[in-house]
Amino acid sequence: MTAEAPQALEGAPLIRPSTTDHPLYESVVEACRSVFDPEIPVNIFDLGLIYTIDISDESDVGIIMTLTAPGCPVAGEMPTWVSDAVETVAGVRAVQVDMTFDPQWGMDMMSDEARLELGFM
Repeated sequence: MTAEAPQALEGAPLIRPSTTDHPLYESVVEACRSVFDPEIPVNIFDLGLIYTIDISDESDVGIIMTLTAPGCPVAGEMPTWVSDAVETVAGVRAVQVDMTFDPQWGMDMMSDEARLELGFM
């Protein structure tokens, strides 16, 4: 008997939605935009590396992010950079940054601004 890989629930998003209606959301996004991928001259938010920003009623921030490639030389450091940037936002109580590679990052996840800056538009 072989084990089958777990299946995503049909219709369930691969990336959990962010808490965009929280008053701290825009400030947290701006903090994420202050972090840059060292190999690409674009901030990690516009690159599409931030998948989810979840902010609780108590102002605890949970971030799920990825990297452009699993072998990225700053894989161990990037979550700390993000956490350090978001912790400076007034009103944020605590920050937890988790890394995922599911779904894998693709160039289609970049914002139009990032595509323009990198010459893809």
